Amino acid sequence: MPLNEEISAAIRPIIEATGNYLEELTITTAGKVKILTVIIDSDSHLNLDQVTAVTKEISQVIEELPVLGDTAFTLEVTSPGLDRPLTKPRHWRKNLGRLVKVTMESGKVVEGRIGEATQTSVLVDEDTVSFEDIKRATLEIEFK
Repeated sequence: MPLNEEISAAIRPIIEATGNYLEELTITTAGKVKILTVIIDSDSHLNLDQVTAVTKEISQVIEELPVLGDTAFTLEVTSPGLDRPLTKPRHWRKNLGRLVKVTMESGKVVEGRIGEATQTSVLVDEDTVSFEDIKRATLEIEFK
C-alpha cells in the first residue's frame, strides 16, 4: 500500500470523528524532511480552533506510525482555500448563496449564486447545472 494511502487510512477515522472530512493528503520532500499536507473540510466553515484540535490528534497518530519510522516530517493541516474547485455535492451545499463561476464541459460559463444542490445537480441563479457537465467550478471572491 502506498505511503499516502497508509497515512490516510490511519488519520481518516480521527478526522471523521470530529465531524470533518479528509479532502486530500499529499506528501512532498524538502531535502531530508517529508512534508505531509492534510486538507480537511466540513459541512460548515472551519475555524482555526477546530483545525488546531484536529492537527494535535493527527500529529499523535502519525508520530506512532511504523511506516514513517524515524523519518523527519512536517505536518501541515489546513482547510480548502477559496480557489479550490467545488467537486462534491457537499461543497455546493456548504457554500449556499455564494457567488460561483462554473465552466461547463461545452465551454459555456455560468456565473451566479449557488442555490439548492442535490446529489446530481445545483441551481446557479436560474440555471440548473448537472454535476456531470461541469468541467471546473470555483467560488468568486466578493468584496463588500
